[in-house]
Amino acid sequence: MPAGAVPPSLTPPPTPLGRLAARVRRLEAASAARARVARAGAARAAAQTHARVVLGITGSPGAGKTTLARALVDELPDAVHLPMDGFHLANATLDRLGLRDRKGAIETFDGWGFVALLERVRRETDHTVYAPAFERDVDEPVAGDIAIAASARFVVVEGNYLLHDAEPWRRVRELLDATWFCDADDDERLDRLVRRHTEFGRSPEAARAWANDVDGANARGIEPSRARADLVVSGVTWEVVAEQA
Repeated sequence: MPAGAVPPSLTPPPTPLGRLAARVRRLEAASAARARVARAGAARAAAQTHARVVLGITGSPGAGKTTLARALVDELPDAVHLPMDGFHLANATLDRLGLRDRKGAIETFDGWGFVALLERVRRETDHTVYAPAFERDVDEPVAGDIAIAASARFVVVEGNYLLHDAEPWRRVRELLDATWFCDADDDERLDRLVRRHTEFGRSPEAARAWANDVDGANARGIEPSRARADLVVSGVTWEVVAEQA
């Protein structure tokens, strides 16, 4: 055994996060194979210049999507977190459309813009692609705040509606290498949502009402998409709950 090596029997077992990161790394080989095929074909000029894995993490509000996505990005090399929340419509637009009191519902996002951005992330790997972020302190999207460099090997896309079957959201799945559904029970999600809403200025009563009424309605629309996910992951333990592909 080489000096300094750890005997196999003493090697610590991988953590749940480590096991999930290993799954994402395995996707890279498949992505590389697709890139080689594209470069060999008639679409050579438009093909990716290198393999890029685009992973989707979806689930109901408060399930733990953002926490899991950020942890994976920290675990993976050359990885970028791309939340769907940057495609919220501006508050002024929501006011004009009469949708401000339903912010977070599927119709309060620019779905077509989100799909177009994912198409660019898949196709344009020879230069930086900029994406909008969402700033909770001002409750508004911020244009061009996320830089996806040409060197990015992994893009972890995260949001509520990645597996929704309505247009244009149904187009998202084909732009992702895999999609995971982040799961947590209703009580856990509700507690997290109330804490989040109070942290950003709502009274405890208003926070609970929003979590029950607005977030709750959105969750009921999102839950059926669980069946279309490749993997169901606990948003509490990060253990794999089900593998469905």
